[in-house]
Amino acid sequence: MGSYLTRWWRESSWKSKSEMEQVTEGSNIKKTLHSVKKYIVLSFLCLLLLFIYTGYLSGSQALTTISHTIFWNHSRSGSSGSSNISSGNISGSSNSSDSSSSNSSIRNVTILLWYWPFGHVTSLQGDVCWDLYHIPRCRLVDQHSMFSSADVVVFHNRELIQGIQKLPLDLPRPQGQRWAWLSLESPANNGNLQQYANIFNMTMTYRRDADIVLPYGMLEPQETEAQLVEDVTQNKSSLVCWVVSNYQNHHRRSQVYRELLPVVPVKVYGKWTNTNLPSSDLLPAISRCYFYLAFENSVSKDYITEKLWWNAYQGGAVPVVLGASVSDYKAVAPPNSFIHVDDFASVKDLGRYLVELAKDKKRYSEYFTWRQHWKVKRLAEWRERLCKICVHYESLPQHRVYSNLMAWVNANY
Repeated sequence: MGSYLTRWWRESSWKSKSEMEQVTEGSNIKKTLHSVKKYIVLSFLCLLLLFIYTGYLSGSQALTTISHTIFWNHSRSGSSGSSNISSGNISGSSNSSDSSSSNSSIRNVTILLWYWPFGHVTSLQGDVCWDLYHIPRCRLVDQHSMFSSADVVVFHNRELIQGIQKLPLDLPRPQGQRWAWLSLESPANNGNLQQYANIFNMTMTYRRDADIVLPYGMLEPQETEAQLVEDVTQNKSSLVCWVVSNYQNHHRRSQVYRELLPVVPVKVYGKWTNTNLPSSDLLPAISRCYFYLAFENSVSKDYITEKLWWNAYQGGAVPVVLGASVSDYKAVAPPNSFIHVDDFASVKDLGRYLVELAKDKKRYSEYFTWRQHWKVKRLAEWRERLCKICVHYESLPQHRVYSNLMAWVNANY
């Protein structure tokens, strides 16, 4: 009997222990399954959030692309010389534009300047484009040894036509590399460009239909509304002044000047009259004049130089302009901020208008009201101009070739 009870107790104990282990094991399995479910749900939510975020970025990128396209089409509308541009492949380039765009969007764009304009070398140490202009992933170099790795090679026209630099036509051109023609001169001073047919893929100049638009100046909004000077005629002692060095009798500006003299006195500075002004005295001298003759040496499309942006606007005189068309000036300058020679039937009428306007302080002051909302930024740094390539690099056609560069440059001249 005793042995039977002992055996029964042992079997009951082992059975209870086994059942308890089974219960514990079942509980652990349930806990594990619950944890797995939580993990799956959390993973799904993370993937969903990632998918939504990625979709947002793609949408934003698409909107940016659309915006670039609209701006590009708008800026090129009405452009001249389009027949002188072909869409053939860049020498050695791939037919696939998608792969090139996706790769260049995540890497540096290397810009090689073949020769510094006018020999004025500037330091390229550090991340110039980012440090100075907050343009990312843009590398400027000027060593010819970087030719094989450059995305864009820039050639300044002045040194080309003078024979100071030559195109590296003897070097094997890397796949997809683009060559940019750079000039801020008017067509009259660009020389014979016929030899450069079917060579360049990009234009960099002041014209609004260029691939990289490089104006001499531009408007920026005032951060806070500026107070207008109550009396803008204060300290004005001369009616009209003009700074000129390259005086040529056949220039239209010279003809207008000669016709203007009998009506209004013109105070002339510069090499022509042996009255050179140091740079520190230029703006103070102009500020003492009611009007400044911002006459360009060439009458050509969009050719509006520092004579307007710096001499007149920064000097505090109302600019009397001659060069580009009235519509070209209106496209870039503040409204009611300049007087165009072509708006008058004769130069004598222009002269009489200037005399009358100088006597009317209220009307004269209206030519300065734009300063309350806008300020002028002068673009004179070659490094900034080169960095602009990276801003527009992705939006430019990858396989463009200027089949007749000279015809494009001389359009509307």
